[in-house]
Amino acid sequence: MKTKNLGNQGLEIPLVGLGCMGMSPSINVNTYGKADEKESIATIHRSLELGGNFLDTADLYGPLHNERLVGKAVNGNRDSYIIATKFGFEIDDNGQLTWRINGKPEYVKKAVERSLKNLGTDYIDLYYAHRPDPEVPIEETVGAMGQLVKEGKVKYIGISEVTADQIRRAYGVFPLTAVQNEYSLFERAAEEDGVYDTTKELGIGLVAYSPLGRGFLTGQIKSPDDFDADDFRRSIPRFQGEQFYKNIELVDEINKLAAEKGVNSTQLALAWIIARGITPIPGTKRAKYVEQNIAAAEIVLTDEDMNRIDAIIPVGAETGDRNIHQSF
Repeated sequence: MKTKNLGNQGLEIPLVGLGCMGMSPSINVNTYGKADEKESIATIHRSLELGGNFLDTADLYGPLHNERLVGKAVNGNRDSYIIATKFGFEIDDNGQLTWRINGKPEYVKKAVERSLKNLGTDYIDLYYAHRPDPEVPIEETVGAMGQLVKEGKVKYIGISEVTADQIRRAYGVFPLTAVQNEYSLFERAAEEDGVYDTTKELGIGLVAYSPLGRGFLTGQIKSPDDFDADDFRRSIPRFQGEQFYKNIELVDEINKLAAEKGVNSTQLALAWIIARGITPIPGTKRAKYVEQNIAAAEIVLTDEDMNRIDAIIPVGAETGDRNIHQSF
């Protein structure tokens, strides 16, 4: 797979990453259906075979279980992978979520040691603050993260789900390599609130989680009943009521355009993100979807293609509330 520089601090990554959240249950709830550890690890290995060595996890996922799964998958071949993980949703000494956001410098130090242990490594390639702590200036959190770089425990740092102002303030303390926000054809707030332009101006990589609209843009979801009873998407307004079926109509139009290009809607949605200079990290726990996602990196979209896609789902299109409290 082709590679690119993520930001301007020296981190080289493939054009498509692999989101690992769905590979393990989170808070006793299945995310995107039930996961099988053996299949998930095989998926990570298949991704590597195809050049997809950029893995994204977080201590929140599980909590802690997902980092341990990733650690098991990369064991014996750690340096072939680029591992990104996150901290911020406070986890107590018993491994339980407190549901507070903790960005205090002392917690940053504690969280990184736990993640290093879970991942079975002595360094993290890219370490994100999962959310800004509303009670701690972001400068303090990022200052502590920068110290981890100086200590060699972390190579590069980033922040997630932040505003343009927070990006500037953080960057003033220590150079950021990446900002990770939700971004897809269904979620373009990063363009509306200045995040996209700010990252471009400062030379920071923008990483898109949920680049397939939490499954909508795969074209495989036809009814709310397609979800398991404990699938967390049932609680997201975008997947409820009349809005659900309006979104299906948008996906149908994307499907038509994808068919014209000889690809599927998943690949078209990912290629659109890549063409905008953004790095998608679609999540999956199955090798066949990894193969499909990575193939999107080879799709070339013309200006006409991009304009047609934007005409179907323009910036500001009403697709329903994404429910930030359920966005990880």
